[in-house]
Amino acid sequence: MRDLTKCIHSGYVPKNSEPKNVPIVQSTTYVFDSTTEVGSVFDEPTKALIYSRFANPTVMAVEGKIADLEGGVGAMCTSSGQAATLITVLNLCKAGDSIVSTSQIYGGTFNLFAVTLKKYGIDCIFVDCDASEDEIDAAVKENTRLIFGETIANPALTVFDFDKFSRVAKKHGIPLVIDNTFATPVLCKPFEYGADIVVHSTSKYMDGHAVQVGGVIVDSGNFDWTNGKFPDFTEPDESYHGIRYVERYGKAAFIIKARMQLMRDFGAYPSANSAFLLNLGLETLALRMERYCENAKKVAEYFAASDKVERVSYPGLEGDRYYPLTQKYLKGASGVISFVIKGGKENAIKFMDGLKLASIEVHVADIRTCVLHPASATHRQLTDEQLVAAGINPGLIRFSVGLEDIDDIIEDIEQSFSRI
Repeated sequence: MRDLTKCIHSGYVPKNSEPKNVPIVQSTTYVFDSTTEVGSVFDEPTKALIYSRFANPTVMAVEGKIADLEGGVGAMCTSSGQAATLITVLNLCKAGDSIVSTSQIYGGTFNLFAVTLKKYGIDCIFVDCDASEDEIDAAVKENTRLIFGETIANPALTVFDFDKFSRVAKKHGIPLVIDNTFATPVLCKPFEYGADIVVHSTSKYMDGHAVQVGGVIVDSGNFDWTNGKFPDFTEPDESYHGIRYVERYGKAAFIIKARMQLMRDFGAYPSANSAFLLNLGLETLALRMERYCENAKKVAEYFAASDKVERVSYPGLEGDRYYPLTQKYLKGASGVISFVIKGGKENAIKFMDGLKLASIEVHVADIRTCVLHPASATHRQLTDEQLVAAGINPGLIRFSVGLEDIDDIIEDIEQSFSRI
């Protein structure tokens, strides 16, 4: 099946007289016929459902759909995108290990890597996404266990060079982990370019309607966990009766270990109702991504031609620094644009407050156009000089283009510009 069809049909195939749509299985627990039966599941947890902290039929249907869209051997949904990233790192690292990450990543992920994980003994070496292959290679240490990056960075809108980073990862025998949130598998399939693990915040384009917070981890099944650097996958897991994950589960070792070991202990699993809502969004994902890209390109072109705008960043715009990489790896550049308005912070606030159709939100990738001014919101405690030092231009606005009629979106921008 192609993506349009997968979005509708993958993950759940009803049998004779079963519900056509994915049902909400609102239950924490599952019944067994005997003590022997329930005991056997604790010896082999993949045999049957145990408890909805590990797995739930509604969530599993969504996991199957996303795995199919990404081309992976399995997926596990989480309660947020942050949880997906955290569990992925902890499935590979222990205290004393390190990771390499591009510095152009979501701020919450940056904080997780730079501050929180460091407190637990996992160090992060940051490299610029435009660093040379030699510079990336030099950042990898003997204790490095993964390389991390974002397909389209939030909010920097840089585009990840898969070939460059995957060569380094393969040279050192470590997995390449990619946050594919902004691109989604409709615009980019990282496994086709050398990635080994993919994570998403499903709260964004996958959901599309801003109704549930969630995340997902997808396993390509392509990485060799027997290369000596990942003994947790090859040695007995005493917390699960001595199971050796690669020996028992082969290509699905990573995602099953994440579920059986870490989801068991952390319990960051989404509710059945959240998964049901996510599935409704997934059913239209391929159609929506096409329109997001179409609308955003027209808005980016409008900003680029405006005398009110100092600079526009949108990797789908010809002339953008990352346009060549967009053409190489992506089918579109998603719907998020950043631009710097002339006149700095004062005019940025006037523009934001003058919008009538677009809403001011701490969110992106909604069906509704939404905007955020970092200098007066997420970075409001900083002076103009401190904003520049932090890489945030006082006039920078993040503009997430929705699915409204493009003429209405542009007219809203025009009428707000006219107030400046």
